[in-house]
Amino acid sequence: MSRGQILDRPDDLPPWFEPLLTRVGQCRTEDFTTLRQPAGGDGRHSAVLVLLGESEPAADTPGGPDLLVLQRAATMRNHAGQPAFPGGATDPEDADAAATALREADEEVGLDRSTADVLALLPDLWIPVSRFVVTPVLAWWRNPHPVRPRQPAEVAHVARLPISELADPANRIRVRHPSGWIGPAFQIRGLLVWGFTAGVISVLLDMAGWSLPWEPGRVVELPDAAAPVPAARGGAPDEVVP
Repeated sequence: MSRGQILDRPDDLPPWFEPLLTRVGQCRTEDFTTLRQPAGGDGRHSAVLVLLGESEPAADTPGGPDLLVLQRAATMRNHAGQPAFPGGATDPEDADAAATALREADEEVGLDRSTADVLALLPDLWIPVSRFVVTPVLAWWRNPHPVRPRQPAEVAHVARLPISELADPANRIRVRHPSGWIGPAFQIRGLLVWGFTAGVISVLLDMAGWSLPWEPGRVVELPDAAAPVPAARGGAPDEVVP
């Protein structure tokens, strides 16, 4: 069992980060998944960046906290068109999970690493399909700036999803995989967010107190029958690519 770990708590952190940050420091693997890495397992280490920023009100957004996601290119062999957190496998030169997540975000969407403050590490999550051990890295986007796909062959689109829209019951659904697995998902701004990413978002919404009551009865069939089979409570398919 692993636990969340708070690394930093800046004095000028926006008040909306509480109680999320405190609860992340108290959370356990069991809050996200029932899966456990086998004893003596040789899983490949990886990390994803859970980057929360804040937008000013505009015509297409209510403003307030938002979450950075990318959409995989439709031509990719794995996870074609699937929204995900920036992230990927650890390189030998990466000092730690935070370094992996920030490097991947730079390579994929052009994130200026100096604009993001790493706050905490969520518990390591085991993905048996790919044998990845994934560390979600929670960060505050202190100074947001324009981002875009830097690797068009892998990343088709980058979006900042308002937390208010992710929490909106009208945007929350469940999806059914061809295998019969059913898990949480979000239909938002033309994206269908499901699997590992949706599972982590769903738990964080609850921890932060941002969730609103919603009816989980609506189930949507996944359009991609070739999608990998998820195997965790929150939804954890083989989403992290090497």
